[in-house]
Formats: sequence, structure tokens, C-alpha cells
Amino acid sequence: MSLGAELAKTLTMVLAGGEGNRLQPLTRDRAKPAVPFGGLYRIIDFTLSNCIHSGLRRIYVLTQYQARSLEEHLRFGWNFLPRRLGQFLSPRPPHLRTGAKWYQGTADAIYQNIDSLEEERPSHVLILSGDHIYKMDYGRMLAEHLENRAALTIAAIPVPVEEAKRFGVFECSAGGKVDGFQEKPESPAEIPGRPGWSLASMGVYLFEVEELIRRLNEDAQDASSSHDFGKDVIPRMIHDSKVFAHHFVDRSGEGAPYWRDIGTLESYFEANLDLCRPLPSFNLYDHEWPTYTRQHAEPPAKTVSSGKKTTEVVDSLLCPGAVVSDAVVRSSILSYRVRVDAEAELEEAILLAGVEVGEGARIRRAVIDKWSKIPPGTVIGYDRADDEARFQVSESGIVVVSRRHPFDERSLASPA
Repeated sequence: MSLGAELAKTLTMVLAGGEGNRLQPLTRDRAKPAVPFGGLYRIIDFTLSNCIHSGLRRIYVLTQYQARSLEEHLRFGWNFLPRRLGQFLSPRPPHLRTGAKWYQGTADAIYQNIDSLEEERPSHVLILSGDHIYKMDYGRMLAEHLENRAALTIAAIPVPVEEAKRFGVFECSAGGKVDGFQEKPESPAEIPGRPGWSLASMGVYLFEVEELIRRLNEDAQDASSSHDFGKDVIPRMIHDSKVFAHHFVDRSGEGAPYWRDIGTLESYFEANLDLCRPLPSFNLYDHEWPTYTRQHAEPPAKTVSSGKKTTEVVDSLLCPGAVVSDAVVRSSILSYRVRVDAEAELEEAILLAGVEVGEGARIRRAVIDKWSKIPPGTVIGYDRADDEARFQVSESGIVVVSRRHPFDERSLASPA
């Protein structure tokens, strides 16, 4: 059977219900996969675009926490698959089939939707996370999975040992068979012959459907389980089922593969600003693998110089509808419908949709959430103590201005 036919027999389930506590306050009113990224996109767009480019056309998105923003984004931006041809991309909120409780873990989220597996009758089930930034052809993974006659294949990527404590870590024999797996170990195993590096799980799981249903039913009956794939299901499988690691290769096949888990304000900020560099690690301009998203009917971006002051825009992304007037913008991202007024200065600033920056304001190393109106003369990112008194500030000093922030006279004061 051809790979295309096998892809057609694959059901994709995207886990997209995460709270994203370490991304607060950006996740106060939205799930982590719905957080804006790169000016035009939501984080989940990258995973969903991978699915479309890989030939996967049956996709459930499992929502839960603060799902309204995410579900609206899916409804208006991802409604192009024809259901009459057996193709769909559909949100699946918890329907509490096992009682009045939300998803208790990654495995429980799939278990609560086990009826979908029985109704759709796929041969394979691909389980993805909706909060990672990367480009991956899942067809390559499926081809390897079939060649190995695996019950489960897990996508893997090398990470420095000091970072591996945040992931599931593999021990593999020749041929990629998984012999050991630990979730977030204190002392991660190193890759043989590559000291200082560990092989980490990307949270991408490809199951044979019968194996998945059996394992989910077993896990659901275990009162001691946390109902998580990494902590519970996978460690049990490696002893009596064929589990393989698929070494992730970037879609281009060139250079080190790019994969980012957007889990903290620091990782979010750094991944965004990387897009502003002359040669970013992640290529948004790959016309053979575009990232799809909801398109807004906005006019072209515009810069205006009245002669009062020279407008300067350097190493920055300006999305449709953005207007910069007699201002300085350096290494920043301006989402759609952003306005920056005269004599304002932005440096390493991420402005989400509809933000208005008043005349003479100065903003540095900050994220400004949607529809915020920054009063004229406001100073953000130049005095940590002053910022902490008004806003949320990360460990490394990134300032986050939440939506509907109540600016007052203190907000306008310049630091000494």
C-alpha cells in the first residue's frame, strides 16, 4: 500500500488544552496554543500546517482551558477541509464521558475521546502537541514506523544534557529501538558517542490504533496512574511492545533541526525575536512550506515621515495594517493594526494586534498584549523596579503588559 494511502488511514489528535502557567499573563484569557506568535500567527498554526503539508486530513484538536479564542481561530482560519470528502479539522472539548472531570493527563485526553477512534476506524493515530514551533514531514515518520512494524514511534531530537531534565529521555539500541525511557529525569542518559547530549522526546507519538486503545484502557483502570504518556504509558510499553525513536529531520533536511517548546516567557520572547534577525533560525519565507493561519482584511503596512523626525525601522517585522509615524522601531514585531506615534521608540518589543503606542513613549524588551493603548510618554523596560510595580516581569527582565491594563499617572513617569 502506498504511503499516501497510509496517511489517509491516519487520524491526528492535537493536544491543545494546556494552561501555560509559565506564559502568564499571555495565557490568562487564552490557551497556550492560541498565543499569538510571529506577528501573524498563533502557536498552533505551525503544528496544523505540518499536518496539511504532510497529507494528513483528519484532525481533531482537543481543547480545554480558556478554549474560546482557540476555537474561534480554528473556526475562521482552518475551515477549508471538505467534510464531504472525509476530511476535517475539528475542535473536541472534553465531553466528560468518564464523569464530571476535565482531562487528567495526555493519555486521559485521548482516552476520553476513544469513541472517535472507534468511529473513524483509523489504522494509525498521530498524537501531537499544539504548542511547539517546527517544520516536520510526518510522512517520513510514518514510513519509518511502517518499515519497523512498530507499535509506537516517538519523534526524538538531541538536546543538551542540562536541558534534557525538562523532557522525556530515550535510551536506544541500534536501529532506533527504544530500550529505556524516563520522563524528566534528574540525571538524563547521554547519547552514546555524543557526550553532553541526550535524545529527548518531542511529544509526537505515532501509534497503531489497536495498541493505543488497549494501552488506554489498561491505563484508565490503574488508580495509581497519572494518565500521562511520558510518565505512565510509554515506560510500560517498551518492555513488551516494539517502540522506536524517529530522529527528527527538519523539513528542508539542511542544518540542525529547529524545534522549540514555547513554555516560558523567555522561550517565547527569544523565539519571536529570532525571526527579526537577518538570517533567522526559523524560516517564515519558505514558499514550499507556508504556515497557514487566519487572514485579516487589513491594508498594507505603512511608515510615515512628516519631516518632524526621521522614521527608522530596522530588523523588524511589520504586519498588515501596521502604521509607524515619525518613530524608531528596532528588532521588534508589530502585529496587524498596530500604530506607533511620533517620537516613540521601540527596541526588542513584541506588540500584539491593535496595540497603540502614544507619542514619545519608549518601550524596550517587552511584550504588549492585544488592543492595549500605551499613553503618550510611557516608559517601559528601562527601570526594573518601576516595571515590577506596574507589570509582570520575568526572571530575565522581560516586561509583559496584559490586556486592559489600567494605566495611571505612575505609568507616565520617566525613571530617574
